[in-house]
Amino acid sequence: MRSPKQHHSWKSDNERRKRLEVPSAQSSPTTTTHNHNNSGYHMHGNPHTDSHEDYSLGLCGYILLILSYAIICLTFPFSLTVCLKVVQEYERAVMFRLGRILGGAKGPGLFIIIPCVDAYTKVDLRTITFDVPPQEILTKDSVTVAVDAVVYFRVFDPVISITNVEDAPKSTQLLAATSLRNVLGTEGWGVRVERVEVKDVRLPVQLQRAMAAEAEAAREARAKVIAAEGEQKASRALKDAADVIMQSPTALQLRYLQTLTTIASEKNSTIVFPIPIELMQAAITSYRS
Repeated sequence: MRSPKQHHSWKSDNERRKRLEVPSAQSSPTTTTHNHNNSGYHMHGNPHTDSHEDYSLGLCGYILLILSYAIICLTFPFSLTVCLKVVQEYERAVMFRLGRILGGAKGPGLFIIIPCVDAYTKVDLRTITFDVPPQEILTKDSVTVAVDAVVYFRVFDPVISITNVEDAPKSTQLLAATSLRNVLGTEGWGVRVERVEVKDVRLPVQLQRAMAAEAEAAREARAKVIAAEGEQKASRALKDAADVIMQSPTALQLRYLQTLTTIASEKNSTIVFPIPIELMQAAITSYRS
């Protein structure tokens, strides 16, 4: 068993060690977080916007820059007409200073350039449409069809669209004209294809004739089937009518009179009378017996 003094000194030593360990434990996450933030900065930094401060203009570059500033100051305020530029809401400006990209895309609004040192290029961010020339595509059933489409695309990164490709809209048109399936491969140019709509699908003339002949044959077959079904129904109706006439002599007389009325209405010069009704009734009676 420990004495009260030994127990108190043991607790004091433990508390002293804990107080000494807390700062070191707290400093470790801080160091880790700092390293993580630094690594994240290097991973996600934009090379076009973050590295423009890392290069040197060189002696000639600094001389040109100083001379340009001097000219601006000497010709002030007339130099503002050359230095001030306006970028519309739907545009962005990519600036170059002595051939190198200066920061990211500028705009919308006012921005300042230095004559003889800076140059800029405007990029339109609005959706652009163009028609794709008819392309021949082979379908799954080995049929060649001509597809006419329209492509909608827009620039989502002005800096990449200027630095990675000479003419992004024209290149996109050529790529879409090469194959309709390749229009989605323009992300590396700073261009995003929004959608592709098919305007028209044209079949070859021979295939159109074959399909028309097939459709005509199908229509003729359906017409024959319908005619045969109609004749079958008419035959059944005639059979039922004949059964009724055979069972009722009065119905036979009415039918005979209707036939005579129809013949007389045609105004024929010669009328051929059928078998007399008496003979027909006698034949029907003998048939029943």
